[in-house]
Amino acid sequence: MTNDLVRFTNCLLAREDGSLVRQDLWFDQAKGIIVDAQATFFQKKQRPDTTIDLGGNILSPGFLDIQINGAYGFDFSEFNGDEQGYRQNLEMVARRIVQTGVTALVPTIITQDQSLYPTLLRLLRPLSPPNSATLLGWHAEGPFIDFAKRGAHAPSFLLKAPNGFSTFSDTYGEENLADQEDWLLASGFPPGVSSFGVRIITAAPEVDGVMSSIKTLTDRGVVFSIGHSIATSNSATEAVRSGAKLITHLFNAMPQLHHRDPAIIGLLGASPHLYSSYATWVPVTGSLADHPASSPFSRLIDSGHNHHGAKSEAFDDVTTPPLTPRLEAQHDLHGSITPNKRDQYHTVKFERPFYELIVDGIHSHPNSVRLAYTSHPDGCILITDAMRILDPDLQDGIHEWRDGKRFVKEGDKLYLEGTDTLAGSVVTMDKCVRNFSHFTGCGLGHAIRCATYNPARCLGIEHRKGTLRSNADADFVVLNHTGKVLSTWVKGSKVWECS
Repeated sequence: MTNDLVRFTNCLLAREDGSLVRQDLWFDQAKGIIVDAQATFFQKKQRPDTTIDLGGNILSPGFLDIQINGAYGFDFSEFNGDEQGYRQNLEMVARRIVQTGVTALVPTIITQDQSLYPTLLRLLRPLSPPNSATLLGWHAEGPFIDFAKRGAHAPSFLLKAPNGFSTFSDTYGEENLADQEDWLLASGFPPGVSSFGVRIITAAPEVDGVMSSIKTLTDRGVVFSIGHSIATSNSATEAVRSGAKLITHLFNAMPQLHHRDPAIIGLLGASPHLYSSYATWVPVTGSLADHPASSPFSRLIDSGHNHHGAKSEAFDDVTTPPLTPRLEAQHDLHGSITPNKRDQYHTVKFERPFYELIVDGIHSHPNSVRLAYTSHPDGCILITDAMRILDPDLQDGIHEWRDGKRFVKEGDKLYLEGTDTLAGSVVTMDKCVRNFSHFTGCGLGHAIRCATYNPARCLGIEHRKGTLRSNADADFVVLNHTGKVLSTWVKGSKVWECS
């Protein structure tokens, strides 16, 4: 009597710790899950009827992309009122993206007209189309972001949250911010079923009403990510202590690293135990426009620059305040800095957040990538931040975007036409993995970990995705020893193979 067990043999398994181990792997093709080989053999007295020799190649969990704006001609942020057409395009992306090794993704929508959020987020509930990557839920990047670090986001759609969580609920739709269990029930998962879904919000903690909303959002199962922000070290730290778990595309759309106030980037180097500081930094709330020219803050900004010009969110430091941070000691701004008394020393347990990296060699210099990874390897997550024109076969040139705007594609570079503003990327996840290994000097297994196990841990789904442990989904990508995708498997079925 035949069974549905399959054995991969002659392969290197990409483990959760970044190691590559020569070992067989068994999975149940009918159930679409990985099985414990020893328990299956000794307790159930079964062995696989099918054996597949992988020729010494690498067997990795399928890649996860937790920030992707679109692909293959479809923009997740665009909605013309046709719900059926929107779902068909979602499924088209999920079907085609497996060629890049991605078996699960979180569709991301950028800052929108407020009226569109309730419908878009409802349409982006978890979905598992057959023979396709799993659509895990949604990532709302905006509109509660700082004007100074808006990047390619439309300024007219940016919002503050004067009523705290109520403003978030009114904007995104009450049903989309329901408690996790209720949200999953509304998504079609019956009670008691082992199900999961993902909701991520990128927002700037210093924007009015955002900081006070973080705990409520995270208590409801939302992953809060710090991004498009000018938050100081104190403000960013407070956000993490309130529940923020992630940093959106590190180095991009945030203050650049300064030794006196490393701001958001500095969270990677935070001690596991916070302590009272030598001198405290004054948090800067709101956008630059909120600070009158007569304030002390304004003296730290070069007034000769035009803040309204289109600039790259990756490389523009003009609106990044300040290069020499304000210090608040026991004197006024112009006085000398006096250390706090040592008897005020105390420690508070602190867990560093995860952070995203776009490893295309454009959004972040290879040295910056290596610096971040060396500082906090366990928190590193690779993303593509890809746009609608992501397509490995797409030629360079000018391509239509949205609202009358157009992209200019030059290799992996993607700009808004007529500006030097970086507008997402067109890099694929498999190329990010290869680049990351090259930039950091880490082994391919550790690069794979940043595209599999680390994002799964951040989202709290490491029992099902991003791992080769038993009972996890049988989502695999087979790679050669240079990191090229040879085949992709979803729930035990081969869905793509390199010709």
